[in-house]
Amino acid sequence: MADKYVIGIDYGTDSVRSVVANASTGNIVGSSVFEYPRWKKGLYCDPSGNRFRQHPLDYVEGLEHSVKEALAGLSDETVKNIAGISVDTTGSTPVAVDSEGVPLSLKPEFAENPDAMFVLWKDHTGVKEASEINELSGKWGGTDFTKYEGGIYSSEWFWAKVLHVLRNSEEVRKNAFSWVEHCDWIPALLTGNTDPLQLKRSRCAAGHKAMWHEDFNGLPDEEFLSMLDPLLSGLRERLYKETYTCDVVAGNLSPEWAAKLGLTTDVKVGAGSFDAHLGAVGGEIKPYHLVKVMGTSTCDMIIIPAEEFGDRLVAGICGQVDGSIVPGMVGLEAGQSAFGDIYAWFSNLLMWPVTNLIGEMTWLDESSRTRIAEEASGRMIAELSKQAESIPVEETSILALDWMNGRRTPDANQNLKGLITGLSLGSDAPRIFRALVEATAFGSKMINERFVSEGVRIDEVIAIGGVAKKNPFVMQIVADVLNMPIRVASSDQTCALGSAMAASVVAGIHPDISSAQTAMGGGSEKEYQPDPVRAEKYEALFEKYKKLGNLIEFGM
Repeated sequence: MADKYVIGIDYGTDSVRSVVANASTGNIVGSSVFEYPRWKKGLYCDPSGNRFRQHPLDYVEGLEHSVKEALAGLSDETVKNIAGISVDTTGSTPVAVDSEGVPLSLKPEFAENPDAMFVLWKDHTGVKEASEINELSGKWGGTDFTKYEGGIYSSEWFWAKVLHVLRNSEEVRKNAFSWVEHCDWIPALLTGNTDPLQLKRSRCAAGHKAMWHEDFNGLPDEEFLSMLDPLLSGLRERLYKETYTCDVVAGNLSPEWAAKLGLTTDVKVGAGSFDAHLGAVGGEIKPYHLVKVMGTSTCDMIIIPAEEFGDRLVAGICGQVDGSIVPGMVGLEAGQSAFGDIYAWFSNLLMWPVTNLIGEMTWLDESSRTRIAEEASGRMIAELSKQAESIPVEETSILALDWMNGRRTPDANQNLKGLITGLSLGSDAPRIFRALVEATAFGSKMINERFVSEGVRIDEVIAIGGVAKKNPFVMQIVADVLNMPIRVASSDQTCALGSAMAASVVAGIHPDISSAQTAMGGGSEKEYQPDPVRAEKYEALFEKYKKLGNLIEFGM
């Protein structure tokens, strides 16, 4: 019997990656990465105002290009035996659509309007709206719709973003029939059914970001939403009631997309999910194993069998949703709003003279200036890591807070800002960099402590993502600070592999996600062991980190 193959598509912050995987072994036989051209140019974004928007054309072009390139060079027999496609994306990343499910920014009159585009996960323009949601939830007299979201709603999530755009753009408000998450729109596009009233909505997206829960009979009550702002009146009925886990078929590949990709309409397309959650699947998450997706931000996830979890509520996290990661398991999500982004920020800060001074030195030819900039940028974090690694823990007096993009968990507060203290005239770049890395590790420990204090044990830590794969210095510090071993998943494409695993279940090749993980998982490539001496020293620094955080946030 011929092997069956599946396609996993992973939409990240900067690019989309498509992989073709053997459903029997997990072996990747074809892959491709497409960087979003408009995003790469910084279009439609205003970092100083925390506005981050992405044009749907980046997604559509990336979908076709990355899949076709991943298929290029494969035999006709392999392509013929592709049975399923599943998609993961960032989130919450919603967009305003018309009654046919077309994002408004795909219409000529909205083509350059950021409010008509996908509102990226890290867009924090809805801070005011999130605060209003939290205030109303506690005092309106009805159900607290934030209780399954950790009790605090974030500006990174669906309703805060939708309300902000509705208030900010009259034209979008007049023309928006409904709103669709990125992870729901791509499967809808592939199946040819983008009707917002019919397309299958992700349980993961709805439960973690939109306050959907079976106990609420779906989304928050119309009365609550109208009280929050009359602009939301009537929107609930144009959204959805039912949600679907990642093992559910969204439909078959449409004739249009089958022709574009060189596939058949027999290919099954799965309901979408978020990148981190399917990354946890690809990292072979098991009950009580914490999977850390370590990239620009972090997403920390645990699954617990529903019958064991019961009706408890975990405070201050990013939601607890039945089936959001693995069907039949309660998925718990936490995370940090900035992780690798902090290292990138510091690198860009140090690159300022290269960009702004060397770039204007006309006595250097253009190719030399470009080469200097590219080489300095490419080596910056690696060299900082190398130099910082040689600095003993007790030698640095610098302490930082990792809130450069606000705080996601525990207890979301996107108004918070980062901080670096204890600087002296001897504070050089490697020492400051080390303090920033330690701060991100302390932020990770805060998440672990919250889970444990809420009665959720952590038996093992598994790391996936770019930082986990590329920076041993960072990983060792995190292991030392957590005082726990950290196992790094072997796959370079864990999120896409997780999508491929889901696709294998959708296509009927494997009976469930656990079986797909067993057949297609790649295990781990490395394990970082904590150093007991450093771990003890970091425990003392961690106490200082917490005191500093309380001083900045509460003045105490």
